[in-house]
Amino acid sequence: MASMLTGCKKKKGDPPILPPDESFIIDFSNFESGKSANFSEFGKGVENSNWEFAVLVTGYFRIIAASTLVVPIAAFEVAVNHNAPVWLEEKTWQWSYTVSVASVTYKARLVGQIGASSVQWKMYITKEGTGGFAEFLWFDGTTNINAAGEATGGKWTLNESAAVQQPLLQIDWTKSGTAIATVKYTYLKTGNFKNSYIEYGKTTGNFDSYFNINYYNGTAFSDMDVEWSSTGSNGRVMCALWFGDSNWHCWNSNLANIVCP
Repeated sequence: MASMLTGCKKKKGDPPILPPDESFIIDFSNFESGKSANFSEFGKGVENSNWEFAVLVTGYFRIIAASTLVVPIAAFEVAVNHNAPVWLEEKTWQWSYTVSVASVTYKARLVGQIGASSVQWKMYITKEGTGGFAEFLWFDGTTNINAAGEATGGKWTLNESAAVQQPLLQIDWTKSGTAIATVKYTYLKTGNFKNSYIEYGKTTGNFDSYFNINYYNGTAFSDMDVEWSSTGSNGRVMCALWFGDSNWHCWNSNLANIVCP
């Protein structure tokens, strides 16, 4: 009996290691429109237009994330933190559970299939109750894995909704050691904004966070770079098409415009 159980375990192997839920997430916290400069410490005429421009452009991507990623991320977090998978077939495992988002219950089914150097993922979601929808593939993806089976990077592709089952957003991500290094959103939906993107990353130095952005401004695509301190909130922005030059335009920890050091 013991040998039979051992043989069964060898056949099943171990389930794939789930990538971190941070692989979906760009940190927009320093560019929330509800924040404002502390003008009480300055004289009249002080502005925060440099920071506000960064808020305006990043806000486009922030809205897409807020409207598209809330349920998928919540569902994925449950699999990462609380749920044990069931073996389906050779090298294929499934996580099944329910998740509540804004008092609405969803059923989630995550399938992971192990390959030679990657894992293929598929997340199926069903919504119950009012406005419910049948199961559909909300996102799929691939994680690259090392010899230990640990994820080293990958990508996700999210469909827009149950009603519009077409790709809306691609997320590419990388790791540096145990931490997420970069997360990039690329807009996939047909239209003027197609292929616009924002990449978020962490680095060293006074400005330890950055965005590389390519966005559609209504008439043309424009490149934009943003760098800031995650602790001090001060930062700088560069966008030749907007400012008319290739210089950095800075703000201080109160988000007010300053001459760049």
